[in-house]
Amino acid sequence: MIPLLHDFAGSTVLVFGGGRVGARKARRFAREARVVVVSPTFADAAFGDVERVRAAPTPDDVPEWFDRTNPALAVAATDDDDLNDAVARAARERGCLLNRADRSRRGNESADGAARGERSREVVVPATVRDDPVVMAVATGGRSPALSRYLRERFETEFAGAGAMADLTGEIRTELRDRYPPEKRRAAVRAVVRSDRVWKALGDSSTNAKQEAHSVICDMLSGGGGR
Repeated sequence: MIPLLHDFAGSTVLVFGGGRVGARKARRFAREARVVVVSPTFADAAFGDVERVRAAPTPDDVPEWFDRTNPALAVAATDDDDLNDAVARAARERGCLLNRADRSRRGNESADGAARGERSREVVVPATVRDDPVVMAVATGGRSPALSRYLRERFETEFAGAGAMADLTGEIRTELRDRYPPEKRRAAVRAVVRSDRVWKALGDSSTNAKQEAHSVICDMLSGGGGR
């Protein structure tokens, strides 16, 4: 799979399953999309700002839910293989993105669908770290959720301040646009991004990170080390 970032603003995400996994998926998409969760029970109270519908759909009922909500993405997060398969079929028939939380791909129908290319719109929701406007994601193909969590935690620690760095270097690029040719602008921004001094300043309220960045750029342009 090739990783992409998708804009769900103004779209609907339809989640089947009210357990822990369904709640986690719902919270993730509620940042941006309208989320509808369909389940007979809701085991986790932390669903976020979503619409919860208490219902126990059968596989035959699934197409009607797609007709009601017209989702851009459907999430199959129940413990019923037949119901999850029905969600997958409905998503394929409507050209809708699909996320199967079970990731087991059991049954002949799934194998037949793969042979016909019918799973081409299936997506994986990776573990993510968000420090706006920066988003970092990691996936292990479903093989090791523990590794995904571990890497996400490492990202959170090692790249703390990435959002502030993105904002800072965006400002610097604009300031340098009319003063230096493209190759020097790129070198200046690279020097700032790689500077331990600037990263430290971003986390130190007593230091002006922008001043530190300009100092790094001056060092770079004069041939200094800049770190």
